[in-house]
Amino acid sequence: MRKLISALAVAGVALGVAGSAVAGSHNEAMIKEGQAVYHTKTRGNCISCHNIQDPIANQAGNQGPMIVAMKARFPNKADLRAQIWDPTVKNPLTIMPPFGRHDNLTEAEIDAVVEYIYQY
Repeated sequence: MRKLISALAVAGVALGVAGSAVAGSHNEAMIKEGQAVYHTKTRGNCISCHNIQDPIANQAGNQGPMIVAMKARFPNKADLRAQIWDPTVKNPLTIMPPFGRHDNLTEAEIDAVVEYIYQY
């Protein structure tokens, strides 16, 4: 019985490691997608208003806050997502478009942008 429990524990650890590798690659794909949405004019075009310290950032705007210290500013990632989905909830006078409420971006695109900017 002990051997069976040990074998199951080892298998569980191995599955956990394999699962985290898959999750890591999924996260990297989301970050790449978020980067594309952030920088593409026909999609999010976040770069037109927000500066970000990404090497591919070109001619960033300065209308919105700089994308920096995102984990400190939004310790709860869900709050950052909500801000992108509809910033008028916290600031009715904001010039930032409500990307989710107006269907400018899909739910998956918003999630991807959150993953991308949360690393800064």
